[in-house]
Amino acid sequence: MFIEQVSTGGDRNFGYLVADDERRKAIIIDPSFSPERLVELAHARKYEIMYVFNTHDHSDHTNGNAAIERLTGRRPLLYGSTDPLTGLRVADGATFPFGGLEAKIIHTPGHTHDSICILVGDALLTGDTLFVGKVGGTDLAQGAETEYASLHDKLLPLPDTTRVFPGHDYGTAPQSTIGDERRSNPFLLQPDFESFVDLKRNWLSYKKEHGIA
Repeated sequence: MFIEQVSTGGDRNFGYLVADDERRKAIIIDPSFSPERLVELAHARKYEIMYVFNTHDHSDHTNGNAAIERLTGRRPLLYGSTDPLTGLRVADGATFPFGGLEAKIIHTPGHTHDSICILVGDALLTGDTLFVGKVGGTDLAQGAETEYASLHDKLLPLPDTTRVFPGHDYGTAPQSTIGDERRSNPFLLQPDFESFVDLKRNWLSYKKEHGIA
């Protein structure tokens, strides 16, 4: 499996090209500000792009959608949408095959109602749900509660060796693993939801106290 993490611009956004290198089939995730760059990379490696996904509907992740559809003929897919070529719907647990691989959709609401993570093999593309050492921004009520459930019920049960590829270069490194996040991410170390929300409420002071950029 081939994965290329691309700095696409914006607010340290990441986009991804994920491919079955042997069968030359690929998907693109969050092309955002640099759809041309991701398509050029796919063409250089002679990949056929099978699907394009957005991890959620914020404009910094979807602003390249018109361009990438024009370049690839593939309509970008968000949670709840149906791929017009295959009839596959982006829903929790749905799988989108490409080559010998498949992209499994994991619905992880919280940062937005339509947030998804995408699991391909041992690689988890987490969008703005989970960063390296951080989690996605939410309100301090229902959004935080929903995100807490998504993190603990959907992502933390994955194997420790699962690689984490976030939607922004916000954390202490551009990539991580579920095991590393379980052991070191301050939000995931909180003993209960109330502590999780309290850390969100006091994140700026926590960062200053612990020397986090």
